Amino acid sequence: MDTMRDRFVPVVSRLLDEDPRVVVVLAEIGAATLEETRRRHPDRVINVGIREQLLVGAAAGLALTGLRPVVHTFASFLVERPFEQVKLDLGHQDAGAVLVSAAASFDWPAGGYTHMAPGDVALLDTLDGWTVHVPGHPDEAESLLRHAVAAGDDKVYVRLSAQANREPLPVDGQHVRTVREGRSGVVVAVGPMLDAVLDATGGLDVTVLYATTVRPFDAAALRRATESAGTDVVLVEPYLAGTSTPAVSGALAEVPHRVLGLGVGRRELRRYGTVEEHVAAHGLDAGSLRERITAFVGAAARG
Repeated sequence: MDTMRDRFVPVVSRLLDEDPRVVVVLAEIGAATLEETRRRHPDRVINVGIREQLLVGAAAGLALTGLRPVVHTFASFLVERPFEQVKLDLGHQDAGAVLVSAAASFDWPAGGYTHMAPGDVALLDTLDGWTVHVPGHPDEAESLLRHAVAAGDDKVYVRLSAQANREPLPVDGQHVRTVREGRSGVVVAVGPMLDAVLDATGGLDVTVLYATTVRPFDAAALRRATESAGTDVVLVEPYLAGTSTPAVSGALAEVPHRVLGLGVGRRELRRYGTVEEHVAAHGLDAGSLRERITAFVGAAARG
């Protein structure tokens, strides 16, 4: 199966062919894969070099001229390093762009901590008006990227990962899907965490919701799920643990509830290792998730 990032190049190339407003802005990373497309659209595939602050600033300037910038590099260089430009050049000027990241939280362990960004979504949460898509499969990434580009002049973040679920599900860029129904708690699986969550909750009497758009958070779907499954909610996110806990608490503000946020821990892992080893170390493998989920929702979920 190709990866989400493999899918990015042909999709964005077709978008350039289809929509004269689309412009792609790169900071060296990914430029070679778009060379053929750049020859077709030399004025709309722009490589600023290894200058990530300029990457976002240039995108904002292009947006202010009426274009729809698609900005791509690793998450740590797209959100964290140029955060001031994301905050001011895009946010303060109310300029829209589609930020498309790669490498997720720890997809390239050999790159070291400089290439890891488990705090990216939490950082964007400090700003107003961002839509955040977290696809769990390359097919979903393609759909959500197209949705993001078509979203007028909105500010959209599309978080690509090398980790993926076995099968895609239909996504619409707005709503949470109910994958499994139960009566003893709700587990919200975000993006590429769905397969691990389904494996972890096999035989448990819990509802499983699948979220690929986490901002805005689909509060209505969560409230509907808790009406039959109860208000114990477990969040399983592929980035910083607890990132969406405030969104869940806001959705359930009028009823007593408990929330457990699972995800990437704050402790830095100082050995490269493999992606699988990082997943296990953060307790995001199916076995660890099952222990943590059952301990939280209690004996009723075990039947």
